[in-house]
This record gives sequence, structure tokens and C-alpha cells, in this order.
Amino acid sequence: NTLLYHDNKGYEDQWRKHHQSAIARDIWSYDVKSGKHTKLTEFYGEDRNPVFSPDEKWMYYLSEESGTFNVWKAELSDPSNKTQLTDFDLHPVRFLSEENGTLAFGYHGELFTMKDGSEPTKVKVTIRTQDVANSDEVVSVNGGVSEMAVSPDGKEIAFISRGEVFVTSVDGSLTKRITETAEPERFLSFTPDGKALIYAGERDAKWSIYKAEIVRDEEPFFYASTLIKETPVIENKMDNYLPKVSPDGKKLAFVEDRRTLKVMDLESKKSVTLLTPNELFHMSDGDKNFVWSPDSKWLLMDYGKLLNNSDIILLDVSGKEPMKTLVPSGYYDYNPKWVNGGKQMIWFSNRDGLKSYATSGSFQSDVYSMFFTKDAWDKFNMSEEDYKLMKELEKAAEEKKKDAEDEKDKEKEEKKSEDLTFDWDGMSDRVAKLTIHSSRLGDAVLNKDADKLYYLSRFEEGYDLWMTDLRTKDTKKAISLGARSGSLMWDDKMENLYLLSGGRISKVDPDGGSQKPVKISSEMTVDSDAERAYMFDHVWLRTSKIFYEPTFHGIDWTLMRKEYQPKVAHIGNGYEFAELLSEMLGELNVSHAGGRFNASMPNGDATASLGVFMDYDHKGDGIKIVEVIDGGPLDKAAFDIKPGMIIQKIDGQVVSANEDVAVYLNRKAGKYTLLEITDSKGKNAQQITMKPITMGEENGLLYDRFVKINEAEVAEKSKGRLGYVHIPGMSDGPYRDIYEDMLGKYYDKEAIVVDTRFNGGGDLVADLAMFFTGERFLTYATEDKVVGGEPTSRWTKPVIGLFNESMYSDGHCYASGYTDLDLGTSIGMPVPGTCSFAGWEGLPNGGVWGVVPVSAKNKAGEWLENNETKPDIILKNMPGVIDFGTDQQLDRAIKEMLKELDER
Repeated sequence: NTLLYHDNKGYEDQWRKHHQSAIARDIWSYDVKSGKHTKLTEFYGEDRNPVFSPDEKWMYYLSEESGTFNVWKAELSDPSNKTQLTDFDLHPVRFLSEENGTLAFGYHGELFTMKDGSEPTKVKVTIRTQDVANSDEVVSVNGGVSEMAVSPDGKEIAFISRGEVFVTSVDGSLTKRITETAEPERFLSFTPDGKALIYAGERDAKWSIYKAEIVRDEEPFFYASTLIKETPVIENKMDNYLPKVSPDGKKLAFVEDRRTLKVMDLESKKSVTLLTPNELFHMSDGDKNFVWSPDSKWLLMDYGKLLNNSDIILLDVSGKEPMKTLVPSGYYDYNPKWVNGGKQMIWFSNRDGLKSYATSGSFQSDVYSMFFTKDAWDKFNMSEEDYKLMKELEKAAEEKKKDAEDEKDKEKEEKKSEDLTFDWDGMSDRVAKLTIHSSRLGDAVLNKDADKLYYLSRFEEGYDLWMTDLRTKDTKKAISLGARSGSLMWDDKMENLYLLSGGRISKVDPDGGSQKPVKISSEMTVDSDAERAYMFDHVWLRTSKIFYEPTFHGIDWTLMRKEYQPKVAHIGNGYEFAELLSEMLGELNVSHAGGRFNASMPNGDATASLGVFMDYDHKGDGIKIVEVIDGGPLDKAAFDIKPGMIIQKIDGQVVSANEDVAVYLNRKAGKYTLLEITDSKGKNAQQITMKPITMGEENGLLYDRFVKINEAEVAEKSKGRLGYVHIPGMSDGPYRDIYEDMLGKYYDKEAIVVDTRFNGGGDLVADLAMFFTGERFLTYATEDKVVGGEPTSRWTKPVIGLFNESMYSDGHCYASGYTDLDLGTSIGMPVPGTCSFAGWEGLPNGGVWGVVPVSAKNKAGEWLENNETKPDIILKNMPGVIDFGTDQQLDRAIKEMLKELDER
């Protein structure tokens, strides 16, 4: 008659250790007869996995009260009478179970059993299997391309797939694998002469830069070569990546230890430092973007001095000239490229495009160009007639010059790059917007004559290739792609344009409106064991480099590597590996951390929803309907479904009381389904054809129901004086919703209940702080009526906030800001300290992992990570009360807000 359970108040990685906050699990008992819930544990950290003793007078459970998870027992009649039964001090005890007085559990990958009063005994486990296991896996290489580089002669394309370097012929008929390592290669390019490939590889616990060359002189192409020689270009104790060879082939720009930009002379090996950690910060590997000038003397770079925007800067690679900020903008300026032989640059900016209401939401951008010389600017501004005349004169002069010189000498002359000139005076005014419409941009390039712009733009579902004639401003869609963004790259002669999108390469002809896929047909062998060994090292190493707090929250991070690394060899799949990463990263006691793996199962089970609440007390066959969910598939006027009706059959099958309903709804979402429905007495059968929905769609309907119920309760109990809004996440959509409601249907309310419980985060805290802190400073009126005032786009009346344990990430940032700025009274439960940035990164096996690279501090200068925010009035929605529809926190918020209004 009694159940034991631990609660689960909201999201946090289940493998996280040592945290103490309101989100930590507590153990409860439930008396089935009386319906009473009783809290049994008071420790502010984790208590979980309760099981009964054989006589049911005690419970055994796992608790971190000793500093790490151990087995404890407590008397059910007096839970304060508790005893620690095990004494493990480094790793957690997991998976507690009990049978006939024997306790079983896991500890650091081993199984143990014990009796109450005795010491744990390790269980010897023997798994009979074959002596030799083959960890090699053959993977097709016909997609999944993450980078590409076109050879200078335009006859080869190098690319990276699953962390390996390949080279293919431009038609894709021949493909050669260049690298064969368990570790990944990235940041791939050809050298200017096309005879070598440059890339970075993460090997021997660090990133280094390598060069691959063809061994045999008689083999001119990588894709048809037999022997490849790889040599290190930069290999030392530091991380070095993002190699970019200068156009003259003499210098190499690269990033050292993630926060230093250097240029090295390839002959002397001497380096010049251009930017240091004082100027650069790091969020993810490869997050710096810089490009060489045609004369090999300058670098253009988008420079994110802060998280909120980015400028375009110019760097002298000799290090003699100071950094020049070309675009000192408060907007987001990014993706600079040299064009027109270095006489101008193009870049993207969101200054004129549509933007989300949320500051950090999506935005539209335009392509802009800055002209480094007055001559280039003057030519750009020529009329079409003057431009055509100029081109004819240049053509005539070229013909005359051609007749007077040897063709070979001419080719040599063309290859010589003249030093670029910069007309600094007035340069900031020589800027033009090249696109005629703002849009979501993927990439952009100019043609050789710098009179046509080709760009990837999204107006509808996907990105398409657009073209603008810069002289006439004629703009049209060149090729319909429907792509998921992508990148564009010319060959060296700027005659062939290639597109990388969705992991596939294609050759595009924007003028002809055609797209031809580069049909890569190859395969590779992946050693899964070696790949997992690399991924483990990568996660540990990158965490050691980027973790926001230098003491690792007091954890010996080197020891953790020693403890967990031996487990990698015993991992059998991506799910187990993600769990191992979560256990190791969980030692850090930090939010936004752990491993994830979700393999696609297109034919897996998927229970659909009919959009109704079922009567679980119903005896007999069929599904008795308690409520039809508003907006659900059965909420149709033509159906006229009422509570009490019974769904007797689904697609002709009787819904048996002895079967789980899921059996009848498997994989039926979105498919026509026949229901036979009767009244509550099983009479008046009718057949209805409908389409069930997914469980995700049902969750959306249930959320809408939750909001409507709360809106109605606030309106009723406040007698129309208050409004109610809920903010489920910190993004543009929820912001628009509350803006619409608070300045729309609630504009005449005296105050608003702002509910942020279960807010999963995002980035909206600053927008909400601005919105809720409006103060009336102007009133517009006639002699007899007030008709408005300023500000018009901010709420200027009181608010009261609802907090709970399940507010996460930016949800906690909001709770902290709400409290520090004293926006109003807050009610609910403490919000765990999770106001940090997520550093999620993909892994070669398709998994992801993350740890915090940047956290936040409150107004007092205190770290918010692990620093929970307490509401003014702490009140828990108690089990046994909330189950019956009584929201104690909301009810208290209504009373407190009305009290405050009456006291004003």
C-alpha cells in the first residue's frame, strides 16, 4: 500500500555529481489508500533510487550526503534515523536494487552485492565471447562532406568527410583517401602551386599542422596518385590549427592555442604574433575567420571583441602596423572576402535587415563592399554606358599589348602580384550595399570582373543561388537549390564555381542556371575502438583548455582522465560512450555538460496520439474519453466527440483491456485511421476517419491548455484586474507572444503575473529586463481623455514573477536579473545556478558533447554557475495538491499582487 519514489523536478544531466540545489532529487513515500505524499529526505543534494528493506520498515537509497553517492538506509517511520552503509569516496554508486535482503549496485563499471551490516563484495563477471573482435567499420563516402578546397588548376577537389582528407576529380569518378587516422583532420586547403595539401590534425593530444604531397613525379594528380608523403609543418607542445598559406606560398597564417593569431615564414620558420589572448577569446575550435590579401601582405578578419557583435579588421602580416578597424559597427559584421584583385572587399552585415524582436534571434543580412582605392570606387559608380566604353578601351589596349609581347612572358607577368594600395582618406565612405533585398545569407562571391554578385539567400524553405548585376541592379534567382545554407568557392581562374551544401559538392553555373553534382563514390574503413579512444582524449583535452574556471571546481581533472580512460576499451556503441563522457564530465559539477548520442531509427516504434485524455478507471475494452484536447485531431465540429464516449476499435481492431493502447497506435501519426466510437453504454456506434498526431504535437497542445487554464484562473480570482503570461523559453517566439498579450489584450490590466516556470533557456534575458522596466515619461492626452504615452513598446505597470527548480540556462539568468534589478516580487522555488553558455560540439561518430566555456556573473560579481537564485517567497507545489489542479504558487502570486496593488 506504500510506494517509494524519487522526484524529478526538471532538467539536469542525470550523471552530474556533487551539485546541491533545489533541482536535486528527493525521496518521497506515497500511501496508496490515503493518497498522501510524505517527503523522507532533507539533504539539499541528491537522494535517489529508493528500495524497501525485506520487512518494509526501512528503505535503502543512494545519497551524495557523504560527498559522493553511497548506499544509505533510513527508517520509514523516522527518516532522520539514517545510516551510511558504504564508504566509497571517489566515484558514485549507481543502479541500486534489492532482493531478499541482498543489495546490488554498480560502482565505476563494476558490480557489487552486499548484505546490510556487511562489506560490499565485487561480483566476478565472465562474458563468453569470441577471442578476437573486429572494430573496423566500412563507411560509404558519398556525402557527409564538411569542408572542400578546389585546386588552383580547377581539376581536383579536396574535401573532408568524417575527419579524413580525400581528393576527387571534378567529376567525382576517381577519389583518393589521403589520411587514415583515428583523429580528425580539419581546415583543409591546397598550396598555391597545387602540389600540396595543408591541414590540421589533432594527434598526440594536440592540434598540429601538416602537409601532404605526391611522392612520384609522374603522378600529377592527388586523386590518381599511389604514394602520399605527409610531413609536419608546425608540430610543438601547443595547439596549432586553422592554417592558411599566403597566395605567394611563402607564409602561413595560423591560430596558436586557440587565442593567438600568428604568421610564420615557411622558409625561416620565424613567426610574427598579430593578435594575442588580450584581443581574442575562444568559444569553439575553428571560430576565427581570416583571409589573405592577393599580395600576401594583409589579412582581413571578422573580429568578435565581444559576444554581442563583430567588426571587420585589417592586419599587417609583418606586425609593424597596428590593427585597423575597417568596419567599427555596433551591428554584426562578418565573413569578409577580398575581391576585384584586392581593390575592394565584400562582407555581410545585419544593419539593414529585418531582425527578431529578441536581440539574439535570427536576422537578415546584406552583402556590402568597401572600396580600398578611389579608382575602384569611381569605376563602380560609372553609368552603364561609361562602363561599357571603359571596357572597350581596355580591350583595345590589351590587344595592342598582346601583339607586342611574348605569350609566355605575359603568363609570368600575370602571376606576379602587385602590392595593394589603400586610399585611406574617405575609405569609410566608400561603402556600397550590393544586395537589393535583405535576407538570410549563406555565402557570397563576386565574379572576375567584379560586376556580378552570386549569393546564397533564403526567402522560402531553403537557400537558393541568386545573382545581381551590380551595374544594372538586375537581380534574379539563378538556381533553385532548397539547400541548408552552404559555401561557395571559385577555382583559381574564377571560371568554375562550386557549392558545398548538405554534405554534398556540386558545380554550379549561375549564368546558365544549372547545377551538376560531383558524384563522389568511395568508402572508408573506420576503426571504432581507435575513434572512441581519440574522442575521449579530445573531450578531456578540450575541457582542460576551455573550462571557464581554472580550478575545475576543485576536481583533479588529471586524475579523472586516469580513472575513466581504461573504460573506453570496453565501450561497445555510441550510447555507452555518451554515458561514459557524462560520468567524467559530471565530476565537474557544472551545467550544460555531458555526452549525447541519438542514432536515427526511421523504422522504430513511434506511438501516435488521438488527442484525448483517457479514463484509466474504465473497466473493459476500449478507450473511455475524459476530455478531448482543444485543437487535437478529434476536436472537430463534424465529429461531435463528447466526454464519456468510448473508442471501441482502431482500424478494425478491438481495443482490448489486456493490451497496451500503444499497440494500436504504433506508427500511425499523420496516417488516415478508422475509429469506431460508441456512447458511454456501448451503443450508437459511429465510424470516424481521422489522422492521429505525434506525441510532440500533443505536448504542444497540452502546453496551450496549461496556459489557457492559468489565464482563466488569474482572470477569475483577480476579478479581471490581472493578466497572465507564460514564457517557456528564451527566444523570439515567446517574446512576441508576451509582447502581443501584455500590450494587447492585457493593456488595461493593473499588473501581470509573469510565469517563467519550466523555462528551458535560450537568450532573452536582456530583452525581458528592458521590456519589464518601462517607466512612463510622457502622456498623450486631449482635454478629456488620455490617448497614449511613452514608452509605447515597454510594460510600465507592475509584474510578479513565478520561479521554479526547472528554470535552466538563460532561465536562471532571467531569475538573477529579475532579482538584481528588483523588477517585482518573486514566488516559487529557488532556481538552480545554470546561467552559463553551452559549449556543445559534434563528434565524428554522430554524438555531441559539451562543457561550459563561458559563464556569467551577477551584479555583485559572483559566478552564477552553482549559485542558485531564491525567490522572495519560497513555496513548493506539493504532491497530492498539484495533482488535483491546485497550483499553490499561482494562487499565492495572485493574492500577493492584489495585495501590493491595494497597498499602493
